[in-house]
Amino acid sequence: QVQLVESGGGLVQAGGSVRLSCAASGRPFSWYAVGWFRQAPGKEREFAAAITSGGGSTSYADSVKGRFTISRDNANNMVYLQMNSLKPEDTAVYYCAAPRSARYSYTGADYVYWGQGTQVTVSS
Repeated sequence: QVQLVESGGGLVQAGGSVRLSCAASGRPFSWYAVGWFRQAPGKEREFAAAITSGGGSTSYADSVKGRFTISRDNANNMVYLQMNSLKPEDTAVYYCAAPRSARYSYTGADYVYWGQGTQVTVSS
């Protein structure tokens, strides 16, 4: 089992920045890839970013590419999502998740461990 806890969300103005953190406990965290997903009110959950277990490969949704950066610190069991140039359409609950794999997937159904989510609200 892996337990994931997100933090760092809040209210930010458009154009601002926020860094989300995902703290992991349980099985060796470095075994697993990690993804960040988000769900806006009335919309389906969508992929935002992901990183392989060793951190050597990352991927981003087109909507966040160039503005968001995912990183991880396996020594401290942490994953981060740096979010810059935020837009009102980035408003959502953000979840970190891990599949039982060292490689990431773009599909939420492939992820078995999920955090409780953290709200990010971007005001215009």
